[in-house]
Amino acid sequence: MPISPRTALLVIDVQNDFIPGGQLAVPEGDRIVPLINRLAEQFKQVVIAQDWHPAGHASFASSHPGRQPYDVIQLPYGEQTLWPDHCIQGSRGAEFHSGLNLPHAQLIIRKGCNPDIDSYSAFLEADRVTTTGLAGYLKERGIDTVYMVGLALDFCVMFSALDARAAGFNAFVVLDACRGIDLNGSLATAIERMQVAGVGLIQSTELL
Repeated sequence: MPISPRTALLVIDVQNDFIPGGQLAVPEGDRIVPLINRLAEQFKQVVIAQDWHPAGHASFASSHPGRQPYDVIQLPYGEQTLWPDHCIQGSRGAEFHSGLNLPHAQLIIRKGCNPDIDSYSAFLEADRVTTTGLAGYLKERGIDTVYMVGLALDFCVMFSALDARAAGFNAFVVLDACRGIDLNGSLATAIERMQVAGVGLIQSTELL
């Protein structure tokens, strides 16, 4: 299927800490890497999102005495799931998986850099006010459609897809090029939320 020049591929958080053996491993997260490389060859416009937290980030359980990973607390911007320390700036865990081969990617968008605010979405931080600048970048380049792949389907991929739709883009998630955490039914919830928002849920065979 020919890919329109007004289309971009957004590769989300394919980083060592989200790969089996990492601090916040997504089951089978490494298995999507070859498929992502193949898909990226079809796109002229590729953007990579990278989780990039300072040490002591507010989303880390270790930043809240007495709290454990996956506890849920209230922060000034709302409900926050607490995570193991992960993707700390400059660490090996924050690096991209060594098998990821996207030499023609034109932008790396780093998120979660604010020590006080988490950022699942590549478009908008968790306060739902602070933008990353990605929507503006894509619009300036004439992009109207975004395909998303990566980790984790039920968190960063889902929120990026919802925010892409809210910013006016056509949004598609390539399901077999993603993997999820499925925390307390989060995978089924994510699928439903994306369908309601008009996100297209497809398989890689529709693009290759």
